[in-house]
Amino acid sequence: MGSKLVGCGSAVPKLLISNDDLAQIVETSDEWISVRTGIRNRRVLSGNETLGGLAVAAAKGALQMAHVEAEEVDLVIMCTSTPDDLFGCGAQVQRDLGCKNAWAFDITAACSGFVVGLITATRFIKGGGFQNILVVGGDVLSRYVDWTDRGTCILFGDAAGAVLVQACGSDEDGLLGFDLHSDGHGQRQLNAPAKDDHSNFISNNNGTSLFPPKKASYSCIQMNGKEVFRFAVRCVPQSIEAALEEAGLTSSSIDWLLLHQANQRIIDAVATRLEIPSAKVISNLANYGNTSAASIPLALDEAVRTGKVQAGNTIATAGFGAGLTWGSVIMRWK
Repeated sequence: MGSKLVGCGSAVPKLLISNDDLAQIVETSDEWISVRTGIRNRRVLSGNETLGGLAVAAAKGALQMAHVEAEEVDLVIMCTSTPDDLFGCGAQVQRDLGCKNAWAFDITAACSGFVVGLITATRFIKGGGFQNILVVGGDVLSRYVDWTDRGTCILFGDAAGAVLVQACGSDEDGLLGFDLHSDGHGQRQLNAPAKDDHSNFISNNNGTSLFPPKKASYSCIQMNGKEVFRFAVRCVPQSIEAALEEAGLTSSSIDWLLLHQANQRIIDAVATRLEIPSAKVISNLANYGNTSAASIPLALDEAVRTGKVQAGNTIATAGFGAGLTWGSVIMRWK
């Protein structure tokens, strides 16, 4: 039993924030941001927009392209670190899509989330007999950005992207190889830890609060940019090479390199190390910034709908980010 990608979709918020807009609230400029990151614009939630709404819109696009009805979906995998609800939003996406016969759950793996979700989907098809699985990658990191910190607020945007993974014969298998890693020692380089309030109710003799537990919220994203860059340009090429080896392919066999859209310098450095020409690199970072788990399916959807990615093309894709987590997939489009 194999699996193949047969549809994709994406959605972004209406509000566009340019580098010039950011220059009105922090000490920066369009040139400063674009030279260091490759980013010029990003989309940010506004009004009544939600992550769930973006996820549903993206998933509908994938279903329409695949010519699959919502009732035919067996599983919805929602890959996000920023759900609308503490307990995740996969089930809400399943409900709003009308996937009444599907199970749903969330995966939290930061910017590697979509890659993890894609691999997970193929395992459910291979070992569980599932036929149609929606994998949705979406994040709204604008909720956790310190908009006074020019080192991080310039990087992130909100979006969702989705693919429909479908069971097929082994001769049509579109997932050719994969590789996954995590290293919790790197958590200090990129995080948004829980923080407690300091209200004391019942205390011991030393004044230490015993009950009730402190109410928690999350701090803003904190990142050591230089260390994250070093991690990405070292580990991502190694991961892609491992996935290529599993697939029995070399980098010369790749039609497209599609990396998590974090920073253009990272994308360029990885492509150089793999000796993949820039003409074979997919990047839409300039328009959307770093959209975390959404970035790969968002870029894939644009590349497919503009005719850049064609049926039968081999794509090397990799996600990397907080955790630290990273992973790669070698896949064939349709």
